[in-house]
Amino acid sequence: MDNDARSAVVAALLGLAGSSDYRDRADAGQALAVLAERPETTQPLLRLLLDPDDTFVTAATAAALLRRADEIGLAAVAHALAGADDNHADWLYTAVQNEFSVYESHRDAAVRTCDALIDNADPSSRNGLTVLRDMLTAIDPILHSARED
Repeated sequence: MDNDARSAVVAALLGLAGSSDYRDRADAGQALAVLAERPETTQPLLRLLLDPDDTFVTAATAAALLRRADEIGLAAVAHALAGADDNHADWLYTAVQNEFSVYESHRDAAVRTCDALIDNADPSSRNGLTVLRDMLTAIDPILHSARED
């Protein structure tokens, strides 16, 4: 897809992100997560992660960002954690649990990514990344990597 087409898609999704219907906002959050490397998605994704009207939007957006399993997705969720009230933090925690409770290797990779991000983060981001890292390290995944003795 060329850049003009991607820009048009992002513009349409940004419109959907402002919908009064929580289902539209949740769909926008999931789709924008795929395009989260585009700078114009950063603030809308944060708004969706901390949606004031429906935590389903929070959960759906967080799950999509965490499925990226990269710096962009983890940093976005960490940024939301830094500013989340208790209710939103619970839903973000649930998304982290759901995404990283199966494979130890996925959880460990996310911890390493958080560690790398923490080293270069500003104080606010560092706080959210530390919270996310602590969430991740508290998870005991179902499937563990084969270990050599």
